Amino acid sequence: MPFLSGIPPFRPERPVFAIVLGNTLLSTVPGISAAGMSPEKTVLTPVLDSELITHGDIRSRKWKPNTPTGCPTPAVITRAMMTLLGMVPLFVNSGLTTQPVIPCLDVYGEPGKDPREGDAVPRAHELYARGEQVGRFLSQSADLLLLGECVPGGTTTALCVLRGLGIPASVSSSFVNNPVALKEAICARVQERIQADEAKGIRAGNTKDPLDIIRIGGDPMLAVAVGIAASFKGETVLAGGTQMLAVAALLRELGKKVPSVVTTVYVRDDPSAGFAATAVMIGARVYYVDPGFASIGHTGLARYCVGEVKEGIGAGGAMFLARIMGKSEEEIREALLTTVSGY
Repeated sequence: MPFLSGIPPFRPERPVFAIVLGNTLLSTVPGISAAGMSPEKTVLTPVLDSELITHGDIRSRKWKPNTPTGCPTPAVITRAMMTLLGMVPLFVNSGLTTQPVIPCLDVYGEPGKDPREGDAVPRAHELYARGEQVGRFLSQSADLLLLGECVPGGTTTALCVLRGLGIPASVSSSFVNNPVALKEAICARVQERIQADEAKGIRAGNTKDPLDIIRIGGDPMLAVAVGIAASFKGETVLAGGTQMLAVAALLRELGKKVPSVVTTVYVRDDPSAGFAATAVMIGARVYYVDPGFASIGHTGLARYCVGEVKEGIGAGGAMFLARIMGKSEEEIREALLTTVSGY
C-alpha cells in the first residue's frame, strides 16, 4: 500500500492542528486502557503526552514515553511531525483530572464520569456550545483543521455512543488483545440507561437528541470535538481511530457535514474493530496512513504492526498533514527515526 491510501482534493495554505484532551473515569477500570503505566495513571496520559509534543520531553514528572515493551507513545510521532512542519499544535482542555502543564485553550469542562453509575457528561450541551465557539474562532485564521484527541478509555465511551446512536459498531484498543468482553459489558449497562432515558423522552413528547447520548454515555472530548467540527468553516479532517468515527456519527445525527477521517492502517487492520465497515455505515471518507513501521528499522515502532497502540493523539493525522504539505515519505520516516531514537 502507498503511504496514503488516497490524495485529498484540497491543498491547505493555513492548516491548524488541534488536539482535544479529556478524561473518562472508565480508563481507571482495570483492563480497559493500555494508555498508562497503571489503570490509575491513565488519567495522566493526556497531560504528559501534550507536554511531550510541546517540549520534546517530560519535565513535570519522571516518565518514559514508551510502553513496557518499548513501543513509543503516539505522542512521539505527533511531536516528530510538528517539528518537521515547524507547527505548534493547539491543545483544548475539554475536561481533565489534572491541570495541564502546557498552554491550553480551556473550555472549563469536567472529566467524564463512569456512565454505568450516572450521566457521564452532565454538561454535554454546554460543552458542545463552547466547542462551537472554538470552531468559529479557528475559522478566522485557518482553512484546514486537523482535529485529534487524547482520551484514555475513550474507545469504550465511543462504543457506548455509537451503539446509542443505533450503529452496530465495534471499536479498537491500545492493547494488542482488545478487551472486547469488558467493553461490551460496560456498553450493555450504558445502553440500558440510554433506552430508559429515551423512553422518558418519548412519554414527554421530546425528540431524540444526539447530545443526550454523550451526556449519558460519552466523554467531554466528544461534546467539544463535535462542537468544533460543526462550526469550523474550512475543511475538517478528524485525526484518529474509532473515537473519531463517533464524532463523525454524532455530526451526521445533528444534520452537519460528515468530515473525512484519517487514521493508521494499524487501526484499519484490527479485526476486532471493524473500522472500515463502521466508516461506511456513517458515510465518512477515510484516509489511511501506512508509515511502513515493519521495515522502518525501529523495533518499538514495529510493534504497531502487531496491534500495540496503533494510533493516538492525532499521530496518523500528523503524518497525513506532513505528506499533503509536501514532505516526502523519506523525510517523514527520517524525522520519525530521529525523534524516537531520543527516548
